[in-house]
Amino acid sequence: MPMPALVDIGVNLTHRSFDADRPEVVARARAAGVDLVLTGTDLAGSQRAALLAREHGLHATAGCHPHHASDFTLEHLEELAALNPVAIGECGLDFNRNFSPRAAQLSCFEAQLELAARLRKPLFLHQRDAFDDVRGLLERHRPSLGAAVIHCFTGDAHELDTWLGLGLHIGITGWICDNRRGAHLLELVKRVPSGRLMLETDAPFLAPPGAPRRNEPAFLPRVLTTVAQARGELPEETAEHTTATARAFFALPTPDHQR
Repeated sequence: MPMPALVDIGVNLTHRSFDADRPEVVARARAAGVDLVLTGTDLAGSQRAALLAREHGLHATAGCHPHHASDFTLEHLEELAALNPVAIGECGLDFNRNFSPRAAQLSCFEAQLELAARLRKPLFLHQRDAFDDVRGLLERHRPSLGAAVIHCFTGDAHELDTWLGLGLHIGITGWICDNRRGAHLLELVKRVPSGRLMLETDAPFLAPPGAPRRNEPAFLPRVLTTVAQARGELPEETAEHTTATARAFFALPTPDHQR
């Protein structure tokens, strides 16, 4: 059967590495059958992502990444909401680098959880070395929240079971293609139910082995191939259910050629 279109749920298209050839990056993604959800990481970046989404017929999230939590104000919430994003985020906690103080990260994250609940928008979540705190906040707010995805999941079995138990979706990147650091994901990805799994590149980061150093969404089929093989599925099967999941999660329109 023909390969269904893919949805890359995490593309940092506003990144400076795309400044010289952004339209070509979008064109290569389309040629590879990949639709894009652009990631907003602070107010200015979310505004730029929304603009690019309108220009290129794509989709964008809006939020404040924990790295930028020190610059976040409550006034930003209404400006983010005004962008009418497909999800709130990238938001969460990052206690690995601590580019913003932990207190600022916690306050910023909780404000965005409340915004997502108020707007009835899904969440695009970041978690790095902050599992217990992210879990605690999600558990506290879960009754008022809708759908949420752990972006770029690289954790262990306990973390996976916890996120699935909270009803979260799981985003898998090219990390799974890297035998040095992502081999454990080959077993864990089998445990993610169809309907809860989505694919992403996190471009321009996390290029799969063998790809150019700057990642881009046209490489998402490489992630698909590895995920399908690990799950014992045909690539067409994995493409079909991960794409259907992403379209439902973000409430994306069906492309004209698929209607």
